[in-house]
Amino acid sequence: MGLGDGITIIDTGFGERPAFCAAYLVAEAGRAALIDCGTLHSVPRMLAALDAAGVARDAVDYLIATHVHLDHAGGAGALLRELPAARLVVHPRGAPHMLDPARLIASARQVYGDALFDRAYGGLVPAPAERVLEAADGQVLDLAGRPLLLAHTPGHALHHLSVWDARTRAWFTGDVFGISYREFDVGGRPFAIPTTSPVQFDPGQMKDSVRRLLAAEPEVCYVTHFGAVRDVRRVGLRLVEQVDAMVALAQFLADAPDAHAALKQALTTLYVDRARIHGVGDPEQQVPALLDMDIELNAQGLAAWMERERRQAARGG
Repeated sequence: MGLGDGITIIDTGFGERPAFCAAYLVAEAGRAALIDCGTLHSVPRMLAALDAAGVARDAVDYLIATHVHLDHAGGAGALLRELPAARLVVHPRGAPHMLDPARLIASARQVYGDALFDRAYGGLVPAPAERVLEAADGQVLDLAGRPLLLAHTPGHALHHLSVWDARTRAWFTGDVFGISYREFDVGGRPFAIPTTSPVQFDPGQMKDSVRRLLAAEPEVCYVTHFGAVRDVRRVGLRLVEQVDAMVALAQFLADAPDAHAALKQALTTLYVDRARIHGVGDPEQQVPALLDMDIELNAQGLAAWMERERRQAARGG
């Protein structure tokens, strides 16, 4: 679906529900960049989107991965085979995983289990080293005269970057600006929650990254889950507040008899309350129905962060 100014949103089909996981096409003067690409299963959808937009496969100069989680970059290696002129642009911390995805696959199998991994992701194809560009913080890509600035934005993951399109005053934010499903929109106003996700969530970094995005005074943030988020300052400040609330819950429940289950319930209640304040109808049903997997991953991400904090404290640093 075209969003104007040469930007097209692509539903990658991940998650077995529509409008759940997005990639973006930015076209300028006959050249193009893709931002994220979904999983191995998403490659046919990505190619079909190029065809529908009238973009030749050899006109794609860049495939930019906001980070190397598999719903964002799992199909990158296979997609590069179909895009002869494209370079894979990735955070330096993520590049080794694109060249040799064995550890990434093992980590994902540990989080999701073998059956879900195979059904949802389908595996990874290594990217050729000569076609991988490690993105420096502040680096600018030239897309036929249209500058795309790359900013390191950790918090969701250490290997996360966001893309600034000055033409439209838009950030392509991957997961660092939260998740915002369109089913929660009320009167055109978006509702968003942070996504912590194991294993590299860091609350301080996430809040700093959100503030960095806001400092550019963007008109819109294009999030992976899912689509265009406007009213950006309000949403960003609410995300910062929710990060603090989530951390407080995780710390309070750390010694509960079943800490994981208790934290999942507490996060559900937090998001239900925020959704009700936002004006979402029947949030007690809507939030668990739409955010069940996100709540599970957020609980895991918070727990992983607290364990790192405990280990660091035990080492005295």
